[in-house]
Amino acid sequence: MKTADSTISLEEEISLLRRVNQNLEATVLSLQEQLNWFKKQLFGKKSERFIADDNQLYFPGLELPPSIEPVEKTIDVPAHKKKQGNSASSNGITFPEDLPIEEVILDLPEDQRIDPVTGNPLVYIGEEVSQKLGKKAASYFIKKIIRKKYAVMGRPEEGIFTPSLPDSVIPRCAVDESIIADVLAKKFCDHLPLYRQVEMMQRDGVKISRQTLSSYVLEAGKALTPLYDLLEAEILSSGNIFIDETPIDMLAPGTGKVEQGYMVALIGGKSLDPPTRIYKFFTSRKYEGFEKLLSGYKGVFHSDKYGAYEQEAKKDGVIWVPCWAHIRRKFVEAEGDPTFQQEMLIFIEKLFSIEEEIKDLEPGERVCIRKTRALPIIDKLLQKVQDRANKGVLPKSKLARAIGYVQGLTPYLKNYIEYPYARLDNNVAERALKLVVIGRKNWLFVGNEGGGKAAAIVYSLAQTCRALKINPYKYFEDVLRRLQAHPYNRLSELLPGNWKA
Repeated sequence: MKTADSTISLEEEISLLRRVNQNLEATVLSLQEQLNWFKKQLFGKKSERFIADDNQLYFPGLELPPSIEPVEKTIDVPAHKKKQGNSASSNGITFPEDLPIEEVILDLPEDQRIDPVTGNPLVYIGEEVSQKLGKKAASYFIKKIIRKKYAVMGRPEEGIFTPSLPDSVIPRCAVDESIIADVLAKKFCDHLPLYRQVEMMQRDGVKISRQTLSSYVLEAGKALTPLYDLLEAEILSSGNIFIDETPIDMLAPGTGKVEQGYMVALIGGKSLDPPTRIYKFFTSRKYEGFEKLLSGYKGVFHSDKYGAYEQEAKKDGVIWVPCWAHIRRKFVEAEGDPTFQQEMLIFIEKLFSIEEEIKDLEPGERVCIRKTRALPIIDKLLQKVQDRANKGVLPKSKLARAIGYVQGLTPYLKNYIEYPYARLDNNVAERALKLVVIGRKNWLFVGNEGGGKAAAIVYSLAQTCRALKINPYKYFEDVLRRLQAHPYNRLSELLPGNWKA
């Protein structure tokens, strides 16, 4: 009896040791993956783009995209072709045609305009002209508004007649709209914090406080809200949107401590790269905020695999297009089966290569080519993922997470095929947020929720201008002057896309 008990005890101990060993192996693999990741961050290449090399494995039935040879830029000139060089006219600077010109005339002194041999005067035969771009210090001026007053002679009871002051977005403001436009453009396009702008103005003799500039931003945000609302409605009615978010620090009211808020980028339009975008500031990442933002939306919805977005994807009429760039990143980071990882990256790179080829085609042609060329690749990829999962993989490894990531998205990975303005990735939204991230590194935080919302409003118009190649300073200066008097039912005329037209 003791022998039987001892045998059972030993079997239990062996089973326990096996489980401990498996856990230790998984821990070692996880730590090794972390170590390799840190090494890659310090010493490895940062690009996730997969480039095939001569030594990589070949997988039958999968054509590799042709390598792209660099093309030397040439310019056509009469009689021959010439390589574009580094002369002053092609040295990376283009002079705007409407800039004022200051002429500097250089001439020989009179005593040097003599032929040294004959003593006769030299003959003037023309000019040699070169150009340089120059800049003057910021030029401020006082706009003195003089309103003439009139009265009825002998009848003072009739009162005084005088023209009204022009409407202003900030009542009784001591600065012109040109100053407010400059502050907005510098902060939300050039990422200059207000305290630096104060220092710059002080260098030119203008003394103003950061709090005053901050109040201008808040008031401008309020004034521009109707245009912001129109942008939002335009995006949500487009049927094709891209969404992503990034954390933004916010000062907690009354404590001086920092809390985490979020800036959400929402881009939309019937285009593979829509210019119209808005930003939304949220004090948390809870689903309720996103649900309210996207209430009633129907159409294509690009995002990464975040819980709130997955909830949105379950709604009727929403076609979720998850980001294939995130899938690629998972396999770039995974370890443990380089052959399988390489195979996945080749599949994904082929999908992106097809999109690059067809981006300028008509919408119907894009859908047709996706069906004939991209769809079979996705089917092969999903089958390979399933086959690899069936072979088994350590549960906590990055490879297991990559496989699980794809399997969790399987019902949605083909959604982009049918919709001509859908994309493989969510890079449109990620690029829009990079500008916020750059700004965040400079201005560090928003002062409160109101400041975050004002920033979102101005960012929306400024970055839509940027996407449309509109000078945001000129846009803000003009729109801020016209906004108060513009008919409400024609406010859409002041949206960046219509303003440009």
